[in-house]
Amino acid sequence: MAQLKQERAEQTRRALLHAAAEVFDEFGYAGASITRILKRAGVTAGALYFHFGSKEGLARAVMNSQPETIVPLLAAGGLQRLIDLTLVWAWQLQRDPLLRAGVRLTNEQASMGSSDASPYESFRGIMAAYLKEAQEHGELQPGIDPIVVAEFVVAACTGMQMYSNVVSGRKDLPERTQQMWNLLLPGLAVPSVIARAEASPARGAAMMP
Repeated sequence: MAQLKQERAEQTRRALLHAAAEVFDEFGYAGASITRILKRAGVTAGALYFHFGSKEGLARAVMNSQPETIVPLLAAGGLQRLIDLTLVWAWQLQRDPLLRAGVRLTNEQASMGSSDASPYESFRGIMAAYLKEAQEHGELQPGIDPIVVAEFVVAACTGMQMYSNVVSGRKDLPERTQQMWNLLLPGLAVPSVIARAEASPARGAAMMP
């Protein structure tokens, strides 16, 4: 009985999270009413306050859920895993409201009265771990600092998706991601890894569920 209750609670939490993501994606933080979110999720206000405490708490949960829309889809290791993360991210931004809302909320934090770098730091930590693995396997050139590279890739992707959103509604983001790696790989990886690295939009599309 306790396990069933726990499963129902988790289902309610997930329903709220995804409904909120859809509403935040459509209307932004300021335009997303609690009433609209509750109606979309089909739950009560009590459930929202129990699981997230407030609208702001719900928004923060959406912001910090971005990696879970991407990381489970990755299979490769080392530097290719980092490349794949960005390829999947480029496609998922076009189709996954949870990721899209997380990005929008991270960029619109002023409307929440906050400045929270944790979504960026989360991706930086994930990317740095992949780069350290690549370094341990001799895939990177000497002197490469995984944390510095990870911070650069996070910043580059942040700016790239904002520009792509204005120019094409992010439709060209997979191609822009490939261009980014075409520029970065020669200064980052050893020649043998550059030769086998794959950053094409088609590879990212093939990993989509």
